[in-house]
Amino acid sequence: MTRFSGQVALITGAGTGIGAATAERLSQEGAHVVLMGRRQEPLESVASKTGGVVFVGDAADRVSAEAAVKFAKDRFGGLDVVVANAGGHGFGSILEISDEEWRASGSANLDTSMSILRAALPELKARRGAICLTASIASLAAPAGAFGYTVMKHAQIGLMRSVARDFGGNGVRCNAVCPGWVRTEMADEEMQELMKRRGFASVDEAYAFVTKDVPMKRPATASEVAAAIAFLCSADAGIITGAVLTVDGGSTIVDVPTLAFE
Repeated sequence: MTRFSGQVALITGAGTGIGAATAERLSQEGAHVVLMGRRQEPLESVASKTGGVVFVGDAADRVSAEAAVKFAKDRFGGLDVVVANAGGHGFGSILEISDEEWRASGSANLDTSMSILRAALPELKARRGAICLTASIASLAAPAGAFGYTVMKHAQIGLMRSVARDFGGNGVRCNAVCPGWVRTEMADEEMQELMKRRGFASVDEAYAFVTKDVPMKRPATASEVAAAIAFLCSADAGIITGAVLTVDGGSTIVDVPTLAFE
């Protein structure tokens, strides 16, 4: 497919996981990809696979966000797609989370989205572009011990809807994907922690445990989430805006009180 032939896509958090997979997917479909992140080495690795160009910077920082958009415009002439993928932080209950971790969660999940979209929207308006935010099923429900992450991911959906509402008349579409467990480097680290707690012999065993009540009984791959992002940013989704697409193997449809009857 060449749904993004000649288009320019800026992806934050592009060095690993979903961001890297999205860069690969969009480049395969013809896009010029600008890879933004704070660490140059993983970005260069993704660039070598995608033909993308690297911009090292913090998407939460207004100056860096504006510079990244200018870099994309100067290099390729404009901007058609933004994937606001950066995120993380905010674990522990409200009584456990430190002020520093609370602020880090806001920066990683909200400020990154707000700053890059505020910088990019003039270019997206000019080319009737598309936005996709990488949210989470923590945007829709509350996992245990993830107070900051849950609050910020819920707020990210409000950010997405506000942008969709305000700029739909300019032809700009803004949507979000909400993944559940996705097999990435970050999730692997969480599985290693679970291995220690539960005595599991492998990461595979840990993934099987956390997805045992998921209808599809497995985590997503980063490429599966990237496919959903590509759809929402493509002309195939031309009338879709303000939407939340769960990419969770059915996690959010489970009626928890009936699990005992299985």
